[in-house]
Amino acid sequence: MHPLLEKLLSHTPVVTDGAWGTELTKRGLPPGEPPERWNLDRPEEVAAVAQGYVQAGSQVILTNTFGANRFRLADYGLAEELVTINRLGAKISLEAAGGKAYVFASLGPTGKMIFAGEISPVEVIEAYREQARVLAEAGVHGFVIETMSDVQEAQLALSGVKPLGLPVVVCMTFDTGPESDRTMMGVTPEEAAQILTESDADAVGANCGTGIERFFNVLERLKKGTNKPLWLKPNAGLPRIENGVAVYDAIPEDFAEKAVQLAYQGAAFIGGCCGTTPEFIRAINQRLGR
Repeated sequence: MHPLLEKLLSHTPVVTDGAWGTELTKRGLPPGEPPERWNLDRPEEVAAVAQGYVQAGSQVILTNTFGANRFRLADYGLAEELVTINRLGAKISLEAAGGKAYVFASLGPTGKMIFAGEISPVEVIEAYREQARVLAEAGVHGFVIETMSDVQEAQLALSGVKPLGLPVVVCMTFDTGPESDRTMMGVTPEEAAQILTESDADAVGANCGTGIERFFNVLERLKKGTNKPLWLKPNAGLPRIENGVAVYDAIPEDFAEKAVQLAYQGAAFIGGCCGTTPEFIRAINQRLGR
């Protein structure tokens, strides 16, 4: 096990952070605007999100770099700003953490389909290596490759990032099928966990896609495919759209109760994804007696 994960996991569960995109939307991020642009234009708002999670007791926070790979940035005319956006994303979270939390850089999908020939495996590896190298040089403590629907892309991302020597968590999104227990590409939790374990991920898990109730089944099935630490970040339920804005109905206390149950059943890292807030993270810590 990577020494940093070993240190973190000496006292489980490790409480991570909650949503970033929905928090930035609350602060005025327009629909369709890439959140990563705010590392350049509104760094104080990005810092406020990070600080909120540190104050709520997150032991690990992420960076506002989910879509800051060359392909996603190019869609918004920001490819030339890749280095600056990632460097600032790391800087903002590291300063907010202030030594009270570790910072794992968020790496999301390229948005291109390998099986359709939109991108080659080599291009995928190079894109993640490029982004991860900037983030590592900026001082992040680890990486989270997250919200992945294509396990091949996840494997390639891992192979691009792993040589940098920092711990790498890889998370798939299971939101397809009658039981919401497959990725969009049809991969089950057992299959994903086994593939990512064999590819040498330091931890594997699931994030986004569904509310926390669905994560109990996913957790049990991930456990069948791996002996690696498990990282879970469920959404605050499924959103309702009101006046063009996603509204989540989950209550922090109820979410926290289920999150702690997930921890008792084997989740080493627990936090939240879309719709969760610092109040959700604070509630988890309170439930844990921290």
